[in-house]
Amino acid sequence: MVEETREFMSADEMSALSKKHTMFDWVPQDAVVPMPIEYAKGVYMYTPDGGRILDFNSQLMSVNIGHGDQRVIDAIAAQAQKVCYVHPYTATEPRARLGQKLAQIAPGDLDVWFFTNGGAEANENAIKIARHYTGRQKILARYRSYHGASGATMVATGDPRRWGAEIGVSGIVRAPDFHKWGQPDPEPVDVALRELEDVIMYEGPQNIAGFIMEPIVGTNGILIPPDGYMQGVREICTRHGILLIADEVMSGFGRTGEWFAVDNWGVVPDLMSIAKGLTSSYVQLGAVGMSREIADTWKTTPFPGGLTYNSHALACATALAVIDVYEQDELIDRAKRMGQVMADHHARLAQKHPSVGRTRNKGMFGIIELVRSHDPYEPMAPYNGTSDEMKAIGGYLKEHGLFTFLRFGMIHTNPPLTITEEEMAEGFDIIDGALDLADEAVRA
Repeated sequence: MVEETREFMSADEMSALSKKHTMFDWVPQDAVVPMPIEYAKGVYMYTPDGGRILDFNSQLMSVNIGHGDQRVIDAIAAQAQKVCYVHPYTATEPRARLGQKLAQIAPGDLDVWFFTNGGAEANENAIKIARHYTGRQKILARYRSYHGASGATMVATGDPRRWGAEIGVSGIVRAPDFHKWGQPDPEPVDVALRELEDVIMYEGPQNIAGFIMEPIVGTNGILIPPDGYMQGVREICTRHGILLIADEVMSGFGRTGEWFAVDNWGVVPDLMSIAKGLTSSYVQLGAVGMSREIADTWKTTPFPGGLTYNSHALACATALAVIDVYEQDELIDRAKRMGQVMADHHARLAQKHPSVGRTRNKGMFGIIELVRSHDPYEPMAPYNGTSDEMKAIGGYLKEHGLFTFLRFGMIHTNPPLTITEEEMAEGFDIIDGALDLADEAVRA
């Protein structure tokens, strides 16, 4: 048999063909300048022309174990030799073992899992499950949130990506944010909870099926709730028979220094959506977890959901291998320890640069928020906008070989959990240089 070999593709060819024949997310297609990547290893990506880029955002806060872990690659190859896919009415060893493993590491009584292709489908099914289980239709969701780009999740999403994409799905009600846009700090816990109670009163608690929320808000600012908020939300939901849906797609699997963000406050949700770090994005997989009590609703009646790739064998085997890496390398504890290293870097930059308004992190989930003025507090870029300074920062980071997520006036700092102290210092040194550009815009 003659093996077919492919010619080397240059960076320019890679980018040109990708632009010509594929679509890119959330941007005008003429404006996108794709980053050509040939391979990635550890915390670095490599371009076809030999460039090296430090991944300071774990791609989309998902490659938690770093790139190219050979243990996971070997597990994928081994499973591919057995079976990649069989239909959802079969039982496979990866499906059986992953369900059991997730029940062991998940908070409280979350014991049963419906597997999906990713986070949006997990949230979509969580909303559906909440409505069927409670017999109610309304879903609470916050403005500073992102839950996915499918039907109900796009409507539940509060951030501006919803504006041009939401469909005519009814029943989503906005719950108040505990940290308002343009404010340096969160609301006091009693104020935030009272505002939530007001919305529930106005809508009628008997009409509300669930409250979908990111325990720590991700792309909308790494917003960390003050202690007492999550416990208060849990109590309110329990009192009114509202299911608490924790969207842990981004914050789960060690990102915050715990297996799941809710673990930081000892809160057990009724439903929990996961993806991203579940497989470290090596293969696509998501899931929604529920208690045995909720799952038993469909013991004798059909479960109201189905997917061709539910419990995909190759994806489940990948997740098992990734969870093994978390445990073998003690990455959950490592994220908590390295979170303090990140906080120290944040503090150093805040002390040095007047453009730094606030910094926040929980474990390896972090952000630097830039301002033009501290008093009054004025972000460096408007809501759903950018600025010349943020564009200059983006150019500087790219020129100096650092990839991270810039949004509005914020710089995300969410590297893989495997990053070393030296690699983290390299990233923050690059950001340090970029902040000199922002300082010029600060008003005294």
